[in-house]
Amino acid sequence: MKHTARAFASLLVVTLLFAITAYPQSSGRESPQSAKILEYIDNGWSSLSRSMSDCKSIVDPKVTTAPILYLPEGMAIPPAVGAIQKQCRIEVRHLPRKITHMGDVRVAEIPDEGLLYLPNPYVVPGGRFNEMYGWDSYFIILGLVEDKRTDLARYMVENFFFEIENYGAILNANRTYYFTRSQPPFLTSMIREVYEHPNGHPLSKAWLAQAYHYAERDYALWSAPPHLAGDTGLARYDDIGAGPVPEMADDSSYYPDVIRWLLAHPQVRTNYLVDAPDNPTSAQAADLAKTSCDIAQSKVCANAHVEGHRLSSNFYSGDRAMRESGFDTSFRFGPFSGSANDYAPVCLNSLLYKYETDMAHFATLLGRTAETAQWNHRASIRRDAINKYLWNSTTGMFYDYDFITNQPSTYNYVTAFYPLWAGLATPQQASALERHLSLFEHDGGLAMSDNASGTQWDLPFGWAPTNWLATKGLAEYGFTSDASRIATHFTQTILQNFEHDGTIREKYNVVSGSANVEVAAGYKANVVGFGWTNGVYLEMNDLLAHQREKVAASFRQQPLRPGGASTTAK
Repeated sequence: MKHTARAFASLLVVTLLFAITAYPQSSGRESPQSAKILEYIDNGWSSLSRSMSDCKSIVDPKVTTAPILYLPEGMAIPPAVGAIQKQCRIEVRHLPRKITHMGDVRVAEIPDEGLLYLPNPYVVPGGRFNEMYGWDSYFIILGLVEDKRTDLARYMVENFFFEIENYGAILNANRTYYFTRSQPPFLTSMIREVYEHPNGHPLSKAWLAQAYHYAERDYALWSAPPHLAGDTGLARYDDIGAGPVPEMADDSSYYPDVIRWLLAHPQVRTNYLVDAPDNPTSAQAADLAKTSCDIAQSKVCANAHVEGHRLSSNFYSGDRAMRESGFDTSFRFGPFSGSANDYAPVCLNSLLYKYETDMAHFATLLGRTAETAQWNHRASIRRDAINKYLWNSTTGMFYDYDFITNQPSTYNYVTAFYPLWAGLATPQQASALERHLSLFEHDGGLAMSDNASGTQWDLPFGWAPTNWLATKGLAEYGFTSDASRIATHFTQTILQNFEHDGTIREKYNVVSGSANVEVAAGYKANVVGFGWTNGVYLEMNDLLAHQREKVAASFRQQPLRPGGASTTAK
């Protein structure tokens, strides 16, 4: 019996020590080889910060027009703006009218594209993305809070309040050409980050009440047309604009590339192509403005043709909705996601479920009992609709739902793990999902899908936001081994590529573990910066550090008797 106890104790020691070393120290904040990347991230918050007193904030690499800064209608020119107006030689204009809802001002009314004023400093993603983005900002804020830069994190949240108040919604980003769409709704998650992690500067209940008010207004955008997914009770992505998006002016090959792909794959049936002359007459151009896009209003439209073919207005509607989703682009909603507005997506509805439960939490903190019940009721209704339309009990996976054809998708996409992060999955659903990790998991982290479409949001590419949401969701449901393994692999991919070229990128090839990506169609670059990757790297390091601490604590709770026997052995 004594020998058995000693054997058990020895095995326990070996197991615990193995578990401790299973989380590589190179991923930890304390690791010498990670010191440089942590310094890069720390410096990055400053190099990626923008404000209305900084000339580099106004520049837009995506378009070729002269810099213009737009202020809300009737707003006095702030002193800082007046200073850079002269220093940076920029033009300052006012928007044509007060905006309270998305669509109050049409993009066509602002033919000269420009930056929309924000009162506080903010962090941009990097590269061509030189403005404050909707969903990027959540992952950036995670990193800022982790790095104890909570004032900057709060400033960004308050900038979103300013957008809602003055531009009618949280926009894709603060440029005039984004007046037609938002981005995935993370506002309540951002509010919770800054409110619950004040770093010695607690925010007041009055601040929370203000935040609650703006979150209500943001939520209204997603719970009314055109964001309703038919009669499913779920939401969809949509964009109220028409034609190709102006910000693709710096990638003149994208839409022609889509046409070439469709022509090369005639067996893939879509309504994305129309026959049209490359050099239309005035009458033909007027017809194209209805069936395709207006070549007189858009240079991007005028260049989007290949050998007598153009893209249909239906494609452009879906293309715009896909951009609101943030996943631009994949084949998740048809080729190049050209039917994105026909789907109730798992990701969006999971986010809205969390939004509703967050709002219930805020209402409770504010003593608004009746409103707590209302938000919980909304969450319950959405959870039921998600289970009805998006959960496939046979395969044990969440899938998007085409509410036009009344058919569930069969496209395996890593957003199936959003319900874990949102806390809406049952334990049984979580276990079923965990068994599907192999569809997405590679040595470098989680890929977006199991389909190598040639676009950047599909296999073999992995991105920081989805790797983090899946990892965090798995950890919350008790799959700590999976969460730690994925976090280790993805942070090692980031670190190893940083050691190779000294940069952090927006995406990685998680199959090869490389930052040197080859995208066949769509965005072909791999932008350096990069805000959300910086934030997720810090969060994953923190998760791994906590796991090491838990394992070490478990080891310390197993004292050994002299001679090696555990005091708990019988």
